Amino acid sequence: MLLYYILIGVIALVSWAVSSKLKSKFEFYSKVHLRNGMSGAEIAEKMLADNGIRDVRVISTPGRLTDHYNPADKTVNLSEAVYNQRNAAAAAVAAHECGHAVQHAQAYQMLGLRSALVPLVNVSSGISQWLIIGGLMLGAAAGLGIGYWVAVAGLVLMAVATVFTLITLPVEYDASHRALAWLKNKNMLSQEEYAGAEDSLKWAARTYLVAAIGAVAMLLFWALRVFGGSRD
Repeated sequence: MLLYYILIGVIALVSWAVSSKLKSKFEFYSKVHLRNGMSGAEIAEKMLADNGIRDVRVISTPGRLTDHYNPADKTVNLSEAVYNQRNAAAAAVAAHECGHAVQHAQAYQMLGLRSALVPLVNVSSGISQWLIIGGLMLGAAAGLGIGYWVAVAGLVLMAVATVFTLITLPVEYDASHRALAWLKNKNMLSQEEYAGAEDSLKWAARTYLVAAIGAVAMLLFWALRVFGGSRD
């Protein structure tokens, strides 16, 4: 199990480093105030209107970096700071979340697939690893048999969660691409402001990349443990 703890430690360390960098980037670009004086909420409302989207509400949600688009009730949820502030970081986040709303309106397939997997992932992510560990322990204590299949079931559930993280990558990158394209084409930001928004979204995307790499690494680790033994 030493390899497992090393893997967990490496993933946690890289995740912490990227998240810390993202927070520092947002703090830095929060000081780059917009020449147009628009708040994150106003940026979001304008992007939605420019894309002909009239049935999505922009609302404020508590917390920090809690921004998200909810396709179920068609709301762009912006953290309090993003909703109210008028800087490059707020503009980037607001436009990015509206990028998801545009994806939804245009029936972007990867977003639809990710949304369809959410209920299953909500269940599988909490029990998959315990099923694998329990199955391996059962197999070790009483011979493989049913323990093996319990572990395989856990591995399948973990694979579903891993697929979800992989699907999330193109969804997030596409939303950022849509956001930056709109900000640039509509001349919403100055050159300095746009550079800050672009850098902010790049670091945000890297958090999803790290999560995907970590999920794949964990899946491979447990797959080797489950299938590496003999079923005799």
